[in-house]
Amino acid sequence: MKKYVLVTAARNEQTFIESTINAVVKQTIKPVKWIIVDDNSTDKTPEIVKQYANKHEFIELLQVKEHSTNRNFASKVYAINMGIEKLKGTDYDFIGILDADVTFDIDHYEKILEKFEKNPKLGLAGGEFYDVYDGKLNPIFKSSGSVRGATAVFRKECFEDTGGFTPLKYGGEDAVIEATARMHGWEVQSFEEPVILHHRRTGSETFNIWTRKFYDGQIAYSMGYHPFFQFLKSIHRFLEKPYIIGGLSMLAGFFWSYINKHERYVSKEFIQHIRKEQLSRIKRFSIS
Repeated sequence: MKKYVLVTAARNEQTFIESTINAVVKQTIKPVKWIIVDDNSTDKTPEIVKQYANKHEFIELLQVKEHSTNRNFASKVYAINMGIEKLKGTDYDFIGILDADVTFDIDHYEKILEKFEKNPKLGLAGGEFYDVYDGKLNPIFKSSGSVRGATAVFRKECFEDTGGFTPLKYGGEDAVIEATARMHGWEVQSFEEPVILHHRRTGSETFNIWTRKFYDGQIAYSMGYHPFFQFLKSIHRFLEKPYIIGGLSMLAGFFWSYINKHERYVSKEFIQHIRKEQLSRIKRFSIS
């Protein structure tokens, strides 16, 4: 069986991180190394990680020592990149990015590695993703050709082809890297199994849901999304909580950036590629 490593960026995750650690510790196939980067936590997150690092050799705590007290998506990417840098010299075939607020079954990574073994063209893989809140499982809209960044696993060669994660103010780094993977000829796929449980509403740790949807629209613009595709995608989001308002907020964010000609963070080649993908998905009625 091939070897994998994990990288986690954690900030003030004392409520959830112990459950995430236990989910990894119990895996039927454990990572050869797991770098958990504490991103300036002000709670007991680093203490919890230290306790487990002392018991399990494959866990290593890396602490960011900076003055920043603001949580944002760019700082998360900087932390992830620090963890990836720490893995230099480690022998592995796959690298997983793991958020500190998710759980899954004990054979999660075994199942993911099996997917890679069966398909040498598979570059990025993940499972079925649910937010857990209001006492129930809430499925997250996605297409099978997209992977949630919270538990994304990359083939090492694919990750190297993408050039890694780019820090972006409002997020979107996961969408950029998976589109870049496809642009380099790799397949990206989410599978019905394994199942991942995310123990809060997506985006709620940083912004309220309306602001998050507005920023999602801004991110779509910054990535060069086709306006018609974004319009249809926003309409599709009417079916997702907060009903209608979320989709309208996303649409407003996109066209606010469009009108004000905000900066785009990607190349013209990337924009051409992603718009070609989106127009193809429209023809197949796949706009998630």
